[in-house]
Amino acid sequence: MTAAKKTAISRADILPPNEYAAKRSELRKTVVALKRRRRVEVGPVATFHFECYETMLQQVQEMLHIEKGGEAQIEDELRAYNPLIPQGGELTATVMFEIDDPVGRARFLARLGGVENTAFFKLDGEVVKAVPEADQERTNEEGKASSVHFLHFPFTREQIALFCQKDRQVILGFSHPEYSHMAVLPEAIRAELSGDFA
Repeated sequence: MTAAKKTAISRADILPPNEYAAKRSELRKTVVALKRRRRVEVGPVATFHFECYETMLQQVQEMLHIEKGGEAQIEDELRAYNPLIPQGGELTATVMFEIDDPVGRARFLARLGGVENTAFFKLDGEVVKAVPEADQERTNEEGKASSVHFLHFPFTREQIALFCQKDRQVILGFSHPEYSHMAVLPEAIRAELSGDFA
């Protein structure tokens, strides 16, 4: 029997600074390999990074290692990153729009307002729409989108069953008029993400 997936990072999960520093290189290598199995490019400039307990724990430990804020920083980091750990009936993702040229990026994002509300999964006619993380608005009053978005995809039981079927075609995409791109999830990534469901 496999152990239950962890759905939150606790204070007890955080390594002491000196222990993390000693293991950092090895831990980062492990998480980089995991992230590669959870990364999907959609269109020319958008990348979905599907999060889990392990990716968020690494993020928290990295923030603590770099910023060295000690105990006072830990609660802030847990508050920021725990909401992105899937809770058994959802997938969660950090979405990045990556454009190197600052002028081109600003022009592109100015046309992309509300894109966070248009991400979806499609499987067998079923559509699972993204729900943006409610921590802050990612589209400003002028209609300019942020280059980073945090999304939740809440699935019904029936949709989870479909998603978890071997060799099931799963499409990930956006329906935004300025960015209506889609991608088929590779089977290895579909299988990996299936493990996020309880």
